[in-house]
Amino acid sequence: MTEQPRVSLVNLPNALTVLRLILVPVFLLALFAGGGHQTSFRWLAWAIFAIAAITDRFDGQLARKRGQVTDFGKIADPMADKALTGSALIGLSMLGDLYWWVTVVILVREIGITLLRFAVLRYGVISASPGGKAKTLVQIVAIGLYILPLPPSLHWIAATFMLAAVILTVVTGIDYLIRAAALVRSKNSNAASNPTSGPIGR
Repeated sequence: MTEQPRVSLVNLPNALTVLRLILVPVFLLALFAGGGHQTSFRWLAWAIFAIAAITDRFDGQLARKRGQVTDFGKIADPMADKALTGSALIGLSMLGDLYWWVTVVILVREIGITLLRFAVLRYGVISASPGGKAKTLVQIVAIGLYILPLPPSLHWIAATFMLAAVILTVVTGIDYLIRAAALVRSKNSNAASNPTSGPIGR
């Protein structure tokens, strides 16, 4: 069997992931600059957040398209994603712009599902659902709107998107739990019916 060529860690997708990680503390500095509510710094924070979010949109696609998927990327990409959204949510709550319960609900779901995803890897990979992709997009838009220095008359727009983000976050989290449980049951049933097949793994 021909050995698969080893993919170098130094590639564009991984560079975008590392850039997103680097931008997280830069974003926080801009978000809290000037007391956290100075218009110019909020626009700067939004621009940095937008750039980081765009890298999240493309690094995975580039890795798959170019055949540059690495173990580092598999681990670092979701970490960078959670670091960006988590820092933004916590920062906004610390500034009094976002209810803490919203931040807690979203972070508990994101961290919990990420840990569960790693836990069920030995049984298989659960692909991202359309709802999960929509959840990510709505979260990014909602957070971006909260970062922007919107006039009070437009705050309802940000609140509406954030409410939608919370609902999608909870619903897709429950869906992932159901699919993960079904995957584990299926693999265990197959193993029980075919005990000579050996251990399950990927």
